[in-house]
Amino acid sequence: MPSPDSNKEQTHMKQYGAEFFGTFWLVLGGCGSAVLAAAFPDVGIGLLGVSFAFGLTVLTMAYAIGHISGCHLNPAVSIGLWMGGRFPADKLAPYILSQVAGGVAGAGVLYLIVSGQQDFKTVGDFASNGYGAHSPGKYSMMSAFVTEVVMTMMFLLIILGATDKRAPQGFAPVAIGLGLTLIHLISIPVTNTSVNPARSLGVAVFAGGWALQQVWLFWVAPILGAVLGAVVYKFLGEEKK
Repeated sequence: MPSPDSNKEQTHMKQYGAEFFGTFWLVLGGCGSAVLAAAFPDVGIGLLGVSFAFGLTVLTMAYAIGHISGCHLNPAVSIGLWMGGRFPADKLAPYILSQVAGGVAGAGVLYLIVSGQQDFKTVGDFASNGYGAHSPGKYSMMSAFVTEVVMTMMFLLIILGATDKRAPQGFAPVAIGLGLTLIHLISIPVTNTSVNPARSLGVAVFAGGWALQQVWLFWVAPILGAVLGAVVYKFLGEEKK
């Protein structure tokens, strides 16, 4: 008979695996839609389509793996949930490592697909996040930083509120997925939308150059925003004893 410690370790490994495959799907589905389909001749899905693609990756994975790992798919979300008292500190590092590995793997599969196109030469920006000359709308570093902090803060408010035991049950994935869609609709022109360090690093590894040089902002700002979101929700949502 397996020991309790062995069962616990198996459960943890399944959780880490779920975070890996969930983040893999987020990067492949979200960034893949941007790279492969956003401006495809005549039938491109555009900004609206890419925004929905990111939201759908989270919505589908929330139902697929939410009961296994909580479906964080995002280091900033894991940190925000920890700050909000919803996640244990001892799982932070393995969750974040799993998410980063899944993001890089998703970007790697996308690279294999893209590089198979006839006359392939370069992946270009590869849906990377950027500011200044590398912002889609040429927004400054300050604009990008503020955008990523505020958007991630609101994302954590949505997550914490939708998963609160007092909220309507069963609808959290819909609220969270649509929340991420809205965030992309607002902020793609500014930063190409990160709110997720694993998503940013995954594609930056393959884009290289400026994408890797600027990826620091897309770690610092989302994590700061997640912490702020947790603090705000603790103030707003804390039950009176």
